[in-house]
Amino acid sequence: MFPRPVPQPYTLVLRNAAQVLTLAGGPTDRPLTGPDMASWRIIEQGYVACHGDRLAAVGPMHELDESLITPETTVLDASGQVLMPGLVECHTHLVFGGNRADEFQRKLQGESYLDILASGGGILSTVRKTRAASFDELLANALHHLDGFRRYGVTTLEAKTGYGLDADTELRLLQVAHEAGRRQLTQLVHTFLGAHVPGPEYKGRPADYLDLLAREVLPAVQGLAEFVDIFCEEGAFSVDDSRRYLQQARDMGFQLKIHAEQLHDLGGCHMAAELGATSVDHCDYLTPAGAAQVAAAGQGRTVAVLLPLVPLYLRQEKYAPGRQFIDAGLPVALSTDFNPGSCPSKNLWLAVSVACLKMGLTPLEALAAVTLNAAWALNRQQTIGSLEPGKRADVLVLSVPDYREIPYWLGENPVAQVVIGGQLV
Repeated sequence: MFPRPVPQPYTLVLRNAAQVLTLAGGPTDRPLTGPDMASWRIIEQGYVACHGDRLAAVGPMHELDESLITPETTVLDASGQVLMPGLVECHTHLVFGGNRADEFQRKLQGESYLDILASGGGILSTVRKTRAASFDELLANALHHLDGFRRYGVTTLEAKTGYGLDADTELRLLQVAHEAGRRQLTQLVHTFLGAHVPGPEYKGRPADYLDLLAREVLPAVQGLAEFVDIFCEEGAFSVDDSRRYLQQARDMGFQLKIHAEQLHDLGGCHMAAELGATSVDHCDYLTPAGAAQVAAAGQGRTVAVLLPLVPLYLRQEKYAPGRQFIDAGLPVALSTDFNPGSCPSKNLWLAVSVACLKMGLTPLEALAAVTLNAAWALNRQQTIGSLEPGKRADVLVLSVPDYREIPYWLGENPVAQVVIGGQLV
């Protein structure tokens, strides 16, 4: 017999926590849905121990091996506090120039998102500012926003392009995101959203614009982006055009995402799930029956990423029926959709609260939706999203004694300490 490996001393221990929200204990071969979204393990009076950048042990305090705590171990007392995995922010438009504060008044006066877009505002307004911004300006903005996300406890973040809408600027946005990832600890996941809307030079010719992307830009971003995304909506791209583009991207080795059913029920979510999309995002107009079809088409592995702050900010009455999605077997994740037009907020905790208030999620389901299921939406479930030995040591210390207080304190940031890769930030 081989000798058992000798346990290595802990480099960081978080001890005496009132609760440890592990997000562990459910199925490991698919995202959480149905009853599994609320039945993961919570440890009362527990600890989390790390060795280097990995989680080494998680359990109740009476199981903590004190012999592995040395004078070199950093020990934090979490008495009266909650420990949980770092937040996984699975849908953001991180890199862009300027802002759209000038359009806020127009929204308040009743102009719709599509009205503003049709008048040359909206996405196209940000495209003009982004094209005019230098690499260093875009990088400084991205690092500023990442610092804000980190303060909210985000330890992994998806960064989409989509505000260049030409080959050179879209490539620059990816390069900026990669450089931002190198300069701080938050893990970035890269998505190419050149198909946000047709570039202004291709107004009225969406199919020609997609042909340009497939022919010239997708080959250039291989190795820089894992995912390819598209906005399937009136005023953007049709279901048929989106299908052809996503098929081409899949054939080139990209994983797939889609913005769909945000403003109309066009069938984009079901189409993308049939192609094996990792996630379908927005879904405000996806019906419960449609959710069941998406769950079946995606074999329970396609995640619906819901973005509750978007209808809130756009003053829309329609929210995705998250409760019915979960009951229909469709895995649900939550995100802010941070962007300059429809959600200029990094507060994922507020998204958790609004999902409970307007989408019917319970607190336990909402917490699963910003951790483990969000990790599935980025194909990172093997390394992040739960507190389990071997996963990356991304841990939050929250200044509340019970998980039920997290969505209760509306809009507050409960984060007291952030650990990313075993390092106190």
